[in-house]
Amino acid sequence: MDVFPDFGGLGGIGDLKVVIGAMLTIILVVAVLMVIVSAILWAVASSTGNPGLASKGRIGVLVAAGAATLAGCGVAWINWLISLGAQF
Repeated sequence: MDVFPDFGGLGGIGDLKVVIGAMLTIILVVAVLMVIVSAILWAVASSTGNPGLASKGRIGVLVAAGAATLAGCGVAWINWLISLGAQF
Protein backbone atom coordinates (compact mmCIF):
# COMPACT_ATOMS: atom_id res chain seq x y z
CA MET A 1 0.00 0.00 0.00
CA ASP A 2 1.50 3.32 -1.07
CA VAL A 3 0.22 6.20 1.05
CA PHE A 4 1.55 9.65 0.23
CA PRO A 5 0.02 13.10 0.79
CA ASP A 6 -1.66 14.68 -2.22
CA PHE A 7 0.00 18.09 -2.37
CA GLY A 8 -1.90 18.99 -5.53
CA GLY A 9 -5.29 18.44 -3.89
CA LEU A 10 -5.60 22.01 -2.67
CA GLY A 11 -5.83 25.02 -4.92
CA GLY A 12 -3.02 27.52 -4.50
CA ILE A 13 -0.63 25.10 -2.79
CA GLY A 14 2.20 26.40 -4.99
CA ASP A 15 1.63 29.93 -3.74
CA LEU A 16 1.58 28.65 -0.16
CA LYS A 17 4.94 26.94 -0.67
CA VAL A 18 6.41 30.19 -2.00
CA VAL A 19 5.07 32.16 0.98
CA ILE A 20 6.37 29.60 3.48
CA GLY A 21 9.79 29.60 1.79
CA ALA A 22 9.94 33.39 1.91
CA MET A 23 8.91 33.44 5.57
CA LEU A 24 11.55 30.84 6.42
CA THR A 25 14.20 32.95 4.68
CA ILE A 26 13.13 36.08 6.54
CA ILE A 27 13.10 34.23 9.88
CA LEU A 28 16.59 32.85 9.34
CA VAL A 29 18.03 36.22 8.21
CA VAL A 30 16.49 38.05 11.19
CA ALA A 31 17.69 35.35 13.58
CA VAL A 32 21.26 35.59 12.29
CA LEU A 33 21.18 39.39 12.54
CA MET A 34 19.83 39.17 16.08
CA VAL A 35 22.59 36.73 17.05
CA ILE A 36 25.17 39.21 15.74
CA VAL A 37 23.59 42.22 17.48
CA SER A 38 23.04 40.36 20.74
CA ALA A 39 26.59 38.96 20.72
CA ILE A 40 28.01 42.46 20.23
CA LEU A 41 25.79 43.77 23.02
CA TRP A 42 26.86 40.89 25.28
CA ALA A 43 30.56 41.51 24.56
CA VAL A 44 30.40 45.27 25.09
CA ALA A 45 28.35 44.94 28.27
CA SER A 46 30.70 42.29 29.67
CA SER A 47 33.78 44.36 28.94
CA THR A 48 32.31 47.48 30.57
CA GLY A 49 31.15 45.62 33.66
CA ASN A 50 27.39 45.83 33.16
CA PRO A 51 26.03 42.41 34.21
CA GLY A 52 22.36 43.27 33.63
CA LEU A 53 22.90 44.25 30.01
CA ALA A 54 25.28 41.32 29.48
CA SER A 55 22.53 38.99 30.70
CA LYS A 56 20.06 40.48 28.21
CA GLY A 57 22.60 40.06 25.41
CA ARG A 58 23.19 36.43 26.39
CA ILE A 59 19.44 35.75 26.45
CA GLY A 60 19.12 37.43 23.03
CA VAL A 61 21.82 35.17 21.59
CA LEU A 62 20.19 32.05 22.99
CA VAL A 63 16.67 33.00 21.85
CA ALA A 64 17.82 33.93 18.34
CA ALA A 65 19.88 30.74 18.04
CA GLY A 66 16.89 28.72 19.25
CA ALA A 67 14.59 30.39 16.72
CA ALA A 68 17.00 29.68 13.88
CA THR A 69 17.34 26.08 15.03
CA LEU A 70 13.58 25.57 15.23
CA ALA A 71 13.02 27.15 11.82
CA GLY A 72 15.70 25.02 10.21
CA CYS A 73 14.75 21.80 11.96
CA GLY A 74 11.05 22.24 11.18
CA VAL A 75 11.61 21.63 7.47
CA ALA A 76 13.77 18.57 8.12
CA TRP A 77 11.21 17.19 10.58
CA ILE A 78 8.31 17.58 8.13
CA ASN A 79 10.33 15.93 5.35
CA TRP A 80 11.21 13.08 7.69
CA LEU A 81 7.55 12.61 8.64
CA ILE A 82 6.53 12.55 4.97
CA SER A 83 9.17 9.96 4.13
CA LEU A 84 8.20 7.94 7.21
CA GLY A 85 4.55 7.95 6.12
CA ALA A 86 5.51 6.80 2.64
CA GLN A 87 7.21 3.70 4.08
CA PHE A 88 4.07 2.20 5.58
